[in-house]
Amino acid sequence: MTIQWFPGHMTAARKEAAKALALNDVVIEVCDARLPEASSNPMIRELRLHRQRPCLKLLNKADLADPAATQAWLDFYNRQPNVKAAAISCKKPGDAARVPALCKTLAPHRNDTFKPLRMLIMGIPNVGKSTLMNALLKRRVAAVGDEPAVTKMQMSADLSPTMTLTDTPGLMWPKIAHDSDGFMLAASHAIGRNAVIDSEVGIFLAGLLLQRYPALLAARYKIEVDGLDGVAAVEAIAKKRGCITKGRHAGELDLEKAAMILLTDYRGGKLGRISLETPDSRAAMLATEKSKSGD
Repeated sequence: MTIQWFPGHMTAARKEAAKALALNDVVIEVCDARLPEASSNPMIRELRLHRQRPCLKLLNKADLADPAATQAWLDFYNRQPNVKAAAISCKKPGDAARVPALCKTLAPHRNDTFKPLRMLIMGIPNVGKSTLMNALLKRRVAAVGDEPAVTKMQMSADLSPTMTLTDTPGLMWPKIAHDSDGFMLAASHAIGRNAVIDSEVGIFLAGLLLQRYPALLAARYKIEVDGLDGVAAVEAIAKKRGCITKGRHAGELDLEKAAMILLTDYRGGKLGRISLETPDSRAAMLATEKSKSGD
């Protein structure tokens, strides 16, 4: 299965984002700390580089990610020109409160009522952009929900007499180049369920966890993981949790239900602190794909 998801409203959202970027000083790109590069929209990078705008890269949901992997990503991004990276949880007011000061360091010339600092929040769906907006304004102005593409239009507000903030709809890109990125995005609920097969996403996630966090998988579901692949792991979860089909195929293991148990536990942090990619694993994946294509 190749995962692609580009709802119709995102074409208009991209055009509006390009206009807004021209009027703002700093791009706040919100990514998922568990998969920072897979959840970073290449179109956002193109737009901000075209306008020569600095970027504050926020690795949100850092409380759910592997701390060692997050530090590696912070080092990776902070080496990039005109980029500052920080790990936060938008649901923690203290974390969100750090954002304006970080933006100021990227645009020190915008510091008074004549030249207010104008910040633009961008990112893919369901990474916490609207949660950040609400946390910074200390009131609920943007709709939030644990579903991708909740925000459908831009929203601006004054943060102070010298700062303005604009939230934008989640923005995907027309073609996800790497299959593993699509699966990681689907596992992390950044892609609508109508575009994926839950059992296949769960099997992908199980396979990845077997490689990197087998002890967490074993502890959560009380299963023996030695020698298992992704399919066998989901089958083992189905047996442990009593996921049995009904109807015409009654009595068979319900892999769809077991996969959703795994995905829901991962999304909610119940498995432990997990990162689906690191700078090293990302580099290895890209090198493998390059060698396969013969480039």
